[in-house]
Amino acid sequence: MYILGISCYYHDASAALLKDGVIVAAAEEERFTRKKHDISFPTNAINYCLKEVGISADKLDYVTFYEKPFLKFERILYQHITMFPRSFWSFYKTVPSWVNERLRIRRMLKKTLKYDGKVFFVEHHQAHAASSYLISPFDKAALLTVDGVGEWATTTFGYAKGTDLKIMKEINFPHSLGLLYSAVTAYLGFKVNNSEYKVMGLSPYGNRTKSNPYYAKMRKLIDIKPDGSYALDMSYFVYHYKMSMPSSKFVKVFGPTRKWSDPLTKRHKDISAALQMVTEEAIFAMLNSLYKETKCTNLCIAGGCALNSVANGKLLRNTPFKKIYIQPSAGDGGTSMGAALYTYNVILGKKKRYVLTDAFFGPQFTDRQIKKFLDRNKIKYTQFKSDKELVKTVASLIKTENVIGWFQGRMEWGPRALGARSILSDPTNPKMQDILNLKVKHREKFRPFAPVICADDAKTYFECDDPVPVPTDFMLMVYPIKKFARSKVPSITHVDGSGRLQTIRRKDNQLYYDLIKEFGKISKIPILINTSFNIRGEPIVCTPFHAYRCMMGTGIDYLVMNRFFIGRADNPQHMWDSESHAKD
Repeated sequence: MYILGISCYYHDASAALLKDGVIVAAAEEERFTRKKHDISFPTNAINYCLKEVGISADKLDYVTFYEKPFLKFERILYQHITMFPRSFWSFYKTVPSWVNERLRIRRMLKKTLKYDGKVFFVEHHQAHAASSYLISPFDKAALLTVDGVGEWATTTFGYAKGTDLKIMKEINFPHSLGLLYSAVTAYLGFKVNNSEYKVMGLSPYGNRTKSNPYYAKMRKLIDIKPDGSYALDMSYFVYHYKMSMPSSKFVKVFGPTRKWSDPLTKRHKDISAALQMVTEEAIFAMLNSLYKETKCTNLCIAGGCALNSVANGKLLRNTPFKKIYIQPSAGDGGTSMGAALYTYNVILGKKKRYVLTDAFFGPQFTDRQIKKFLDRNKIKYTQFKSDKELVKTVASLIKTENVIGWFQGRMEWGPRALGARSILSDPTNPKMQDILNLKVKHREKFRPFAPVICADDAKTYFECDDPVPVPTDFMLMVYPIKKFARSKVPSITHVDGSGRLQTIRRKDNQLYYDLIKEFGKISKIPILINTSFNIRGEPIVCTPFHAYRCMMGTGIDYLVMNRFFIGRADNPQHMWDSESHAKD
């Protein structure tokens, strides 16, 4: 039985394919189109999924969509009619895309895939909940989903046992913790649905105590109730009737809006810190209430707010829950997988038969394909004779201040590079953060770089939960670095002494694991910097062409694709015609 899940038209369009309840392929559309957070119908991602298992669309048993479009359209009409005439311009800009595109999913499937079979529509937050619980190791769990907005719901509280998923209560639009975070993101001059993680990364630079002059002001924006629910003071926001987010009252209370080119001041840092504090308070209150209702110590979280790794690293220490599961694509991109799983396990009543322990569901390239690309384009390279030779050489190069583009196996699922499409470098080098920002990433200096460590070494260097939770494998948890280690790994130690670590287990990625261990033998510190293989403003690389172009356009010193080894200095600098080479 084949079930295709689809998510699109809001942000992070994606597709995921199940075969008899097991995930066999999944990818975000942006990786193919090179448009970051691409919202369009995921034709390329769908075609990849079908190609991966060698079937055409007519072999699909079901297609399932990540929300109920008519229910969502009802909410959009309601909010615009309620706020009319102030909502006229937003209504004018929003409604045509619904009439022409978003309400016509069946037509789009028939047009693009020639598919005319059964289609299911799963409510957005049910897809979120399913995307975490139905691939978790739990047979029962408390469920929390928190994001901007689905159809009506912005937050849901639930419980699952077996394949029975129940939403017990929900908080509806316009009250939204996700939209609160996005509104402050916009106010601070960053891009909504793209840069919330930058605000999270900025927050440690601010005052994270209640003496922060903006904490009390931020706390007035949200009323956190004893039962874990919350309500926003909507006088501070305009997103329910405008294309913008903070209101003039918000600006009057917090000061002038920052433009993206303005310097970041202490005020901006304190505001981001206050936002993170209030967000954590709200999440802890929700979870403590959820535990009281479910009395279950297993927790599954999903939705865009589940990507807040700073909050995630504190959950088990601030709530009664003992075990936690978050899937690698916890935001809207992951709902295509959730919708497919919900269809298989809940609608069709099939038993859970899959636990997701790694994120490698995207395209991969054989030695023959990579060699053909290199030879056709006259790229100079050498080839390692064995994985052992590769690991020793690359570990030595990293230790001697080289930056490595690492392209191995199937591409990761979700927004984090996890050792398939990564840039690797030396965390013990105090200059490496500046080197990466200057030579490669071209991004804001305040943003930290993430460490990767083998799971069996994590508790030696990090004050992490015991046992180390699976979400750390997906770079979804921030923990304090132990004090003795902070001076040893300056390039991955954030200003507050923390790190957003990724752990790796040898069974999930043997080559990556062995490289980290080999670097540990050389440096006495078994940790690497792992950052996403892309430059600012672009998605993570997908193909050999993308990887080579990224290296040649940055300061990456060497590229390792499978066992092929390419040096930037060995190849001439030249422009590439993406249309003629991307097919390679």
